[in-house]
Amino acid sequence: MADDNKLTAEPRTQFGKGAARKIRALGKIPAVIYGHGTDPQHVTLPGHEVALIIRKANQVLDLDIAGKSQLALVKDVQKDPVHQVIEHLDLIVVRRGEKVVVDVPVHIEGESFSGTIVVQDANTVSLEVEATHIPERIVVNVEGAEEGTHITAADLELPAGATLQGDPELLILAVTTPAAPTADDLAADEAGAEAGESQAEAPADAAEESAE
Repeated sequence: MADDNKLTAEPRTQFGKGAARKIRALGKIPAVIYGHGTDPQHVTLPGHEVALIIRKANQVLDLDIAGKSQLALVKDVQKDPVHQVIEHLDLIVVRRGEKVVVDVPVHIEGESFSGTIVVQDANTVSLEVEATHIPERIVVNVEGAEEGTHITAADLELPAGATLQGDPELLILAVTTPAAPTADDLAADEAGAEAGESQAEAPADAAEESAE
């Protein structure tokens, strides 16, 4: 957990869409903290700082709530579908040393053997890890991997203390050779190109007629 994840959270007493709009107009974000049998805590967080933090998945925030420290895992981020403005956060109470189950992004590095491509089948893998030591990502190196290479969840190199959850046979990626284009594919590409040329010529012809 990064030191940059320390934030001051202001207790919130006003609720509803109108109150939430006013909070966001001030550059802040409404949030709720729950879990461990505690009553939900409604708070307001600084918008800019939160936006920077949650660019990475599974962030744990070290919140100062009225002088009391509280660790909370970002569970859900609600955004405006059009403007992508953060509208609300759901946070789960966590404690130091506690383990949580999270979906960690899988990142591919390197280039497979010449002429092959890497097809990624799973973008995340479910792990049980310590709440304050959640890995940013799991890296898979495919440098020089040949056709037919398959990497499953069980093949991943996990950080110390992390335990794989779910199906160990989950396919993460496969290395394959692209199929050569068929005669039908080439004909379809040629027809598409001709159609594009025809559409481009039509406006020009119309302009000439208009000028006459």
